[in-house]
Amino acid sequence: MFLRKLCVFSPSQPLDVKTKFHNSDKDDLFLEVQIQNISSATVFIQNVSLELPEKYTHKPLNTVNLDGRDESTFGTRTFLQATEGRCYLYHLQVKEEDSNSARPLSGLTKMGSVKIMWKRELGEMAMLYTVPLEREAQSCGDLKLSLEKIPDTVVIEEPFQMTFKITNCSDRIMSLIVRMHNTPPVRWFGRSGSYLGKLIPGSSISFTLTLMCVQLGVIQIAGLRIIDTTVKTKYCYDGAASVCVVPSMVKMKN
Repeated sequence: MFLRKLCVFSPSQPLDVKTKFHNSDKDDLFLEVQIQNISSATVFIQNVSLELPEKYTHKPLNTVNLDGRDESTFGTRTFLQATEGRCYLYHLQVKEEDSNSARPLSGLTKMGSVKIMWKRELGEMAMLYTVPLEREAQSCGDLKLSLEKIPDTVVIEEPFQMTFKITNCSDRIMSLIVRMHNTPPVRWFGRSGSYLGKLIPGSSISFTLTLMCVQLGVIQIAGLRIIDTTVKTKYCYDGAASVCVVPSMVKMKN
């Protein structure tokens, strides 16, 4: 009598994958995917793709335009030598139809997965390696202020405009007004105490303010206050943005 023994071996994973989310000043994200070959043999990368929640779109940032054609930043090579690595970058955005209803993320959130098709030899069947994506989002508090539009540079003592967006991150309806306080380098224009409207939980509203800088250099925009009149809570924003203030060329010529 013979006893047959079957042994099942799980192939070792030759890839080490690290992911990192980067927040921008707006509501979009940048995802960095670092892939390294930790085996002693060459690994061929056949395809790298993202599987994201329905409300997100993504754009790969792994090509450059050369003579009207998009060329991979990695060249024509599809393989990684031992200990060699490469970095993939993606731009993630919430779909326009979901942007107004999407509530800001907080805590640990599942963001889909990265799927990598790889093989050790050119003739063998490709294998799939799936890496889950999780994002640790920082809490924005009850009210989130984000910058939508700002000039690259502004001229000293000349008015310019900035557009902000506020999002209700709380579970209650807010009734908001905006107040502006002058600071040594910044002067605000318009009527302070303007009514912005009511915001239901998860909704957003944009507003534009006019201001003027009276000092040269990189100036921090401060003195902006948002007040929720329903609970008489004041939100102070003294680091909302920074602008580069340059001298007036007309005055310099004169």
